[in-house]
Amino acid sequence: MDHEQDEIVNELKEKIKIIISFVDQVREEKDHLKQEISDLNNQIKQKETELEELKNRYTNQKIAKSIVAGDDNVHDARIKVNRIVREIDKCIALLNK
Repeated sequence: MDHEQDEIVNELKEKIKIIISFVDQVREEKDHLKQEISDLNNQIKQKETELEELKNRYTNQKIAKSIVAGDDNVHDARIKVNRIVREIDKCIALLNK
């Protein structure tokens, strides 16, 4: 009977070791996945920043093309540029409040 109990105890010890090993593997995988999520979130933020920059460049190009293509007259182009500068100044003044 004593021998049977020793075998049972040994089997339990082995099963506990297996479970502990499995838990360690799961923890490592969880840590790896957390890092991967963090990396992907950083990539998303970077892409959003790039998108905003591209949108701004596109808007600026549209404005530049409308100024250049709209009129060949330099005087009219200067008036448009002055109007845009005044709008920018208004925006800056609102931001400073």
